[in-house]
Amino acid sequence: MLVKTFGSAVFGIQAIMITVEVYMDQGIQFFMVGLPDNAVKESHQRIESALRNNGYKIPGKKIIINMAPADIRKEGSSYDLTIAIGILAANGVIKTDRLEQYMIMGELSLDGGLLPIKGALPIAIEAHRRGFKGILIPVQNAQEAAIVCELDVYGIASLPEVIAFFNETEVLTPVRMREPEDSAVSSSRTEFDFADVRGQENIKRALEIAAAGGHNVILIGPPGAGKTMLAKRLPSILPPLNLHEALETTKIHSVAGKLGSNRSLVSTRPFRAPHHTVSNMALVGGGSIPQPGEISMAHNGVLFLDELPEFKRTVLEVLRQPMEDRVVTISRAKMTIEYPASFMLVAAMNPCPCGYYNHPTMDCQCGAGEVKKYINRISGPLFDRIDLHIEVVPVDFKKLSDSRPSERSEMIRTRVIAARQIQERRFEGLTGIYCNSQLPSSMLRQVCSLGETGNLLLKTAMDKLGLSARAYDRILKVSRTIADLDQCAEIRLEHLAEAISYRSLDRDSWGR
Repeated sequence: MLVKTFGSAVFGIQAIMITVEVYMDQGIQFFMVGLPDNAVKESHQRIESALRNNGYKIPGKKIIINMAPADIRKEGSSYDLTIAIGILAANGVIKTDRLEQYMIMGELSLDGGLLPIKGALPIAIEAHRRGFKGILIPVQNAQEAAIVCELDVYGIASLPEVIAFFNETEVLTPVRMREPEDSAVSSSRTEFDFADVRGQENIKRALEIAAAGGHNVILIGPPGAGKTMLAKRLPSILPPLNLHEALETTKIHSVAGKLGSNRSLVSTRPFRAPHHTVSNMALVGGGSIPQPGEISMAHNGVLFLDELPEFKRTVLEVLRQPMEDRVVTISRAKMTIEYPASFMLVAAMNPCPCGYYNHPTMDCQCGAGEVKKYINRISGPLFDRIDLHIEVVPVDFKKLSDSRPSERSEMIRTRVIAARQIQERRFEGLTGIYCNSQLPSSMLRQVCSLGETGNLLLKTAMDKLGLSARAYDRILKVSRTIADLDQCAEIRLEHLAEAISYRSLDRDSWGR
């Protein structure tokens, strides 16, 4: 007897339907074909134990299991339930009339319980695209899959529940996604608030500009000046995720297995802060079974690199292509996988090994050439891709002891959201473009037009600072964001001048 059940394989953040064909005939052999890896082959032992512990058994017959398409490698343990139901149906234990209506995925424990899987959301999306009526998955993944509202999602706790469902001896209720908190409210509830920061008004202004336009930022200053403190407060002023961004972010976290049990749609922007000992693969992604790296986990959010010069140069250089293309391509001999990587880079560093170069009151202890050598640990092309270079100076005692309340993150965030709304209207109808930092070169001159005086100012700045063509583009984008914050349709001279002032690392005074 031949029976077909349906599962799915995840590649990148997309899923592909897998058809599990179970053929049973006379004999006592067991074959599994269709490029299964070791984890899939080991399902034989898990299925046999799960069946026996629930009063069933694998029949003593010749069983051939084919996982189609046969030219795609099947990896992981999430096909256990798909295969087990196919075997039971081929043996006549389960009715087969409804099998073709449902996609089935889940890892079996030895007692027949179901363990969570990775990538439930992409799998549910593929099930809906393929026209399935519903999907049966572990109960821990049910809320995640229930984001796909047009699909009946059944959260299953054990193998007997699935058997009872197909034999119609038990009625299961589809899981409905819990009403999410308003994303604008939930994403504003952060542990850190700019109200806690004393002084540093110019830094707050620069971070407000960065948040409004999605621009990359580097904070450079002595130890204890507040670089890390300010960076950690950036998420509190970022705008909420729109629906498309939330779905994309949730898919990445789902594939990486970082979503957590009973979680549904991600409503807050990610903030990832890897240690400076991170490897290339951990940052970009990869492995024998490719997984998203830190830059993809930070998609639609913030990637914070503290003590930037302490990162290996090879690690920093792999950031250059994703910062431009906003996607990471992982190539292997048999596959090529793409992960989205549209993130805000926020970096912090000391100006020199001792940390006190350009300090207003303390002397730098570094020898001749050490400052330049330290700054040059970060390549010029990487600096070029950072829109705002911000010098952080220590706060004096008078400001530190000031008891007057500072501006709260909520108030700054209101201005950021208003600027983002202008950008959303500007880029309406363009796929994947939500803010000024994502502005394509083809639209740059149209959106960031300058008058004759503005062009002269920018030309003077480029000649004096020796700016590259990429820096020219980024100055235009930042000035466009500053104008949006001021609710101005045109870029004024003061907007352009402020944008130019944020290229401090292009100055000779920083040893470059």
